[in-house]
Amino acid sequence: MRVETVADCRCEIGEVPMWHPEEKRLYWIDIPAGELFRYDPAIGAYDRCFDGGVIGGYTIQADGSFLLFMEEGAVRRLEPPEEGIANDDSLEPIVDSIPGEEGSRFNDVVADPEGRVFGGTMPTDDRLGALYRLDTDGTVTTVLEGVDLPNGMGFSPDRETFYLTESNTNTIYAFDYDVETGAIDDRRVFVDVPDGEGMPDGLTVDEEGSVWSAQFGGGRVVRYAPDRTEERRHEVPAENVTSLLFAGEGFEELYVTTATYEASGDDEGAGNLFRLRPSVSGVPEFASRVSL
Repeated sequence: MRVETVADCRCEIGEVPMWHPEEKRLYWIDIPAGELFRYDPAIGAYDRCFDGGVIGGYTIQADGSFLLFMEEGAVRRLEPPEEGIANDDSLEPIVDSIPGEEGSRFNDVVADPEGRVFGGTMPTDDRLGALYRLDTDGTVTTVLEGVDLPNGMGFSPDRETFYLTESNTNTIYAFDYDVETGAIDDRRVFVDVPDGEGMPDGLTVDEEGSVWSAQFGGGRVVRYAPDRTEERRHEVPAENVTSLLFAGEGFEELYVTTATYEASGDDEGAGNLFRLRPSVSGVPEFASRVSL
């Protein structure tokens, strides 16, 4: 399968590709640089539209604005400029901080069908990470504690299952999910990635309910069928694959982010944004609907 280099951006930790349905552009971030990029497939060009504090993840609101999930549990709203580069002065506070998250940051987030947002935080020297839920009224609830690097998340097409990656244990979990309340329950192992295959990182779910996982250190993306079997894998010309998302008019294009972080010196594709067409389609990501 042909893999195209879309953006030669050399991100330290490129992450969280997101398709903006109104703009018809793909966005992604470089986490430690605090940069937000966007790619316009109509003209084949990308630019940088935000340069500020560290961004661990973000969602696109129903009104088209962005929620940036940052350090210390902070959440900020951003209206990306049509031209030029916004900075921290452009941000509107939504959540100032989360107690206990001093010295940490958000790592990955996902909006649910009702517009809530699940977000994981990084482990620190004295504790593991946690999973939080930001409800549409702005309330923050602790969902799980003791998660060893919470990462890629997603929902099954029937909205009955929530997936969560715990990267440092090489595990993707499945939970029962209640769309009415946002509660998750009955954690079980969906996939254990064998040692040496790479660490599971970002995640997305396609229209057939299969789970796609980016494998950091493995140089690939892997598709797992709903019955947990590995259905296929696609190699990517970068060792540290971080996240992935179906995008485009028919959600037939799979965009993949990568990292220069911990990459070998001869990894020429490290940190770039790639695209492939895997003959299966994705579904639109949910918009967040957090009251401002």
